[in-house]
Amino acid sequence: MVQCLLWAVYEFTFESARSYGAPLWDVRVSVRFTAPSGEEHPVEAFWDGGGAWRVRFCPDEAGEWSWRSECSDAANAGLHGRTGQFLCTSAEGDNPLLAHGPPRVSDDRRHFVHADGTPFFWLADTAWNGAILARPEDWQAYLGKRREQGFTAVQFVSTQWRGGSRDRQGETAFSVEDGLRVNPAWFQRLDAKVAALNEHGLVAAPVVMWAIGEDDPGRLLSEPDAVRLARYVVARWGAYQVVWLLGGDGDYRGDAAERWRRIGRAVFGDRPDRLVTMHPMGQSWVADEFRDEPWFAFIGYQSGHGSSTEHLRWLVAGPPAQQWLKEPVRPVVNLEPNYEAHPPYHTHERFTDREVRRAAYWSLLIAPPAGLTYGHNHIWPWRDEPGPPEGHDYIGQVGAWRDAVESPGAGSIRVLRDFFESLPWWRLRPAPDLLMEQPGRDDPSRFVAAAASEDDALAVIYLPEGGKLSLRTGRLRTPAASRWFDPRTGGWRDGPELTGGDAHVEAPDENDWIIVIQANADRDQGGDK
Repeated sequence: MVQCLLWAVYEFTFESARSYGAPLWDVRVSVRFTAPSGEEHPVEAFWDGGGAWRVRFCPDEAGEWSWRSECSDAANAGLHGRTGQFLCTSAEGDNPLLAHGPPRVSDDRRHFVHADGTPFFWLADTAWNGAILARPEDWQAYLGKRREQGFTAVQFVSTQWRGGSRDRQGETAFSVEDGLRVNPAWFQRLDAKVAALNEHGLVAAPVVMWAIGEDDPGRLLSEPDAVRLARYVVARWGAYQVVWLLGGDGDYRGDAAERWRRIGRAVFGDRPDRLVTMHPMGQSWVADEFRDEPWFAFIGYQSGHGSSTEHLRWLVAGPPAQQWLKEPVRPVVNLEPNYEAHPPYHTHERFTDREVRRAAYWSLLIAPPAGLTYGHNHIWPWRDEPGPPEGHDYIGQVGAWRDAVESPGAGSIRVLRDFFESLPWWRLRPAPDLLMEQPGRDDPSRFVAAAASEDDALAVIYLPEGGKLSLRTGRLRTPAASRWFDPRTGGWRDGPELTGGDAHVEAPDENDWIIVIQANADRDQGGDK
C-alpha cells in the first residue's frame, strides 16, 4: 500500500478520458478522502495541462485512508469513480511542521499554535518575487539561510503582478484574452518551491492575487474569474502547510470590501483548513470589514515604509494599538513594516537595522504578540544583479538578493526570535499603564512599548532610544528581578531588584534596549521558558 507521512502531501494523478476546450471551466473534479476515524474530507482536484488532473491532500490522522473521485462529467471514467487507499504514518526528524502540524489560531484567539497546540511564532520574510524568479538552487540556498536565522514563514506572490510581470521563462500565470486561462507550466515551476519551503520547516504564505494596480489580478479580473483563479491556486497548494494572503497590497475598504468578502466565501467557504487573511495597502486597517467573515482567521496589516510623525503615530497609537480588543478577537500581525534599505516616503535616507528593530518590537508589543514580518528592499525584487525593481520606479536602484540575505537587520531578527522564544511570549498583553510617563507622547519616534503577562509575573518594555523610565511596578508580582536585553547582540545584563511601588530605571546607553521584569518565584520555577 502507498504510504504518506502525517501532515505531508499525498498526491495522485488522473488521466482524463475526454478532452475539454476550457478545462478550467468545463469540468470540476473533487476527491472525497475518508480518515481512519471515518471523518470525510472533500478536496478539489486541479487541471495540470493536457489530460492530467491532480489531487493533493494533507492527512491529519495516522492510519489507513481511502478516497473516491467525483467528476461533474460522470461519463468521464478517467476522472469519475476512481478509488484508492494509502497508509499514513508519523514523521521523524526535526521539521516542526511535520512534528506538530500546520499553524492554527490558539484557543484564546490571540496568537498561533501548531495543530497539536505547540505555540507557533509567526516570523516571515517578504520574498515577493522569489518563487517567481529564483533559480531552484538559489531558492534552496535562500531557504536554508532563512531557516538558520529563525524565520518560520515566507511571503511570496503566486501570479504575475506589478513587481513581476513574467517569470524567468518569460511566461505568465494566466491570460484573459479569450477568457481566463491558466498556464500550468508556471505553477508547475512554483510547485517545487512551495514544497521546498515546507521541507525547510517554513510555512508558505502566498499572496493569491496582488491588488494595488489596475493590471494586478485582484483588480484586473472579474469577480467570477478572480474566484476561479483563486480556487485553482488553493486546490494546487492547499495540501501544503500554507497561510493564504488572499489579496495583496490592495484597498479593501468601503465598496471594495464586499467584493473581497464574496470572493473569500466562494474560495474558502466557512471552515477553511488553513489560515487566511488579507494583506492591505499601507496604513489601511481592514479588520472591521472582515472580522465577522468565517474564513478570515487573523488581522494582517501593513505599517509600511513611512518615517514621518504621522506614520509612526499610526503604528504606535493608531488602529494596531487600539483595536486589538474589539470582538470577535483575532491575532494581529504586521505583514509589512519598514523594510531594511528601503527609502522612507518622507526622507532620502534608507531604513537601517535600527528602524527595522524599532518597527518590529513596537509591532509585537502594542498588541498581543503573534508574530511579524521582516523585509529587505534588495530581496523582494529578487534581482541577480543590481538594478531597478520592476514597477517601483520611486525606489531607485536595488542590490542583488544574495548580497542582502545576511544583512544587519536579518541578524536583529535572529536575535528577536531567540529573545521571544526565551519567554512565554504568548502570555503578553499591552500594558501602557506600567509607564508613569510616555516618552513618545509628543515624539512617536521615542515611543516606549510595554507589555505584561496577565498574571503580572512578566513585563517586557522596549525603549527605542535608551534613556530613563519611571515605572508603576506595584501591579507586578514582587520581589522581581530586572534584566536589560540588547536587541542588537542578544546580550543580557542585570538590572535592579524591584520590591514593589514605583521604580526608576535607566538604560545602559542611548541605543535601543529592552528591560525584562520577571517575578523571582516565576523565574525559580522555570517560568521564563
